[in-house]
Amino acid sequence: MSDKSTATIARLSTVDGAFHQHLDALLDWEGVSDKAVQARVEEILADVKRRGDSAVVEATNRFDRLSVESMEQLCLSPEQLKKAFDGLPTEQRNALSAAAERIKRYHERQKPSSWQYEEADGTVLGQKVTPLDRAGIYVPGGKAAYPSSVLMNAIPAHVAGVREIVMVVPTPDGVLNDLVLAAAHLAGVDYVFTIGGAQAIAALAYGTESIPRVDKIVGPGNIYVATAKRAVFGQVGIDMIAGPSEIMVVSDGQTDPDWLAMDLFSQAEHDEDAQAIFVSWKADHLDAVEASIERLLPTLEREDIARASLQRRGALILCQDQAEAIELINRIAPEHLELSVETPGDWLDDVRHAGAIFMGRHTSEALGDYCAGPNHVLPTSGTARFSSPLGVYDFQKRSSIIHCSPDGASELGKIASVLARGESLTAHARSAEYRIKD
Repeated sequence: MSDKSTATIARLSTVDGAFHQHLDALLDWEGVSDKAVQARVEEILADVKRRGDSAVVEATNRFDRLSVESMEQLCLSPEQLKKAFDGLPTEQRNALSAAAERIKRYHERQKPSSWQYEEADGTVLGQKVTPLDRAGIYVPGGKAAYPSSVLMNAIPAHVAGVREIVMVVPTPDGVLNDLVLAAAHLAGVDYVFTIGGAQAIAALAYGTESIPRVDKIVGPGNIYVATAKRAVFGQVGIDMIAGPSEIMVVSDGQTDPDWLAMDLFSQAEHDEDAQAIFVSWKADHLDAVEASIERLLPTLEREDIARASLQRRGALILCQDQAEAIELINRIAPEHLELSVETPGDWLDDVRHAGAIFMGRHTSEALGDYCAGPNHVLPTSGTARFSSPLGVYDFQKRSSIIHCSPDGASELGKIASVLARGESLTAHARSAEYRIKD
């Protein structure tokens, strides 16, 4: 670690004997809530499951400082959503529409098709792709409003063919955000309820008198939301348990250090637990980026949050060469990876683990957050080792198709019979044997 105790961000070097220990500590993130949070969430889930709307209203009044009497007051009509969109300043309305169109165009390319093939004996095998009936979209509220999250969660569901999209968004103190409502209108959301927290997850998972039960819940939230999503998994599907936002920037020394510092800030300003890591094999380049961080940090509106994030979980890492940088990428498996290098395409085959890869000096992560097209709901905390960005495929399911001809059933029956009897499952064997031709 850097021995400068007043430094905004730690300096690490891969040649230090304790480097891997320091890196492990830096990456350590426990997304599991403590027992007190789990107990509170279980209580809320059980209450909503038992009492429905009444429990949701009471919890919303308590946690969001409201004084509503019924769910009707927490439901927004399509007319309200359209009014919010029509009332936006022209610049915002055009930007939101442009982003929505780009996101839709990208995700339409993800849409898989059903398929079948016929074997020589007439047996038909295949796969049927079916959209979910109903999806629930959780959009964070409170500290900030995220219309981009509405687009990124709802548009893939819409492209997938989901019949109904139900959105929940908390509105502390009753403050509505017109950009969020406008995004819901633009993305084709069917129902919007101004509720949040564990009570919203419970309502989506179990259904209430007013809120329809969904098949899958997607979208990030606080620790109560994450804990609730984990608890209801099995009753409904979920996308992932999201941790704090993170970025890893790798530079060959030729990118403007001010650009790179601001790219790191773009994640650090999310919250105090967000993570920003910069890697280069050029020591003087790390010095320049650190100088830019110190100079530009005081210019941020969210300086306190970004500074806390950098101090707690940020790092500037000096590695030995490109090969070692790639090793670090695959070790960290970052949510966002910026390859700020001359020929980023040369790196792709070796990068195995990353949620989204931003290639070249001009591709800032912020473009992906809003309008590039690919989804910004990405695996965090190293889960890019086995998880993928949210997409159309998350709102569809696949059914296998098996249609045996008489000859096919006879031949397959002989194989199945042998294997079933080997497992001592004789009913399986006899079921297959009945179709074997003499």
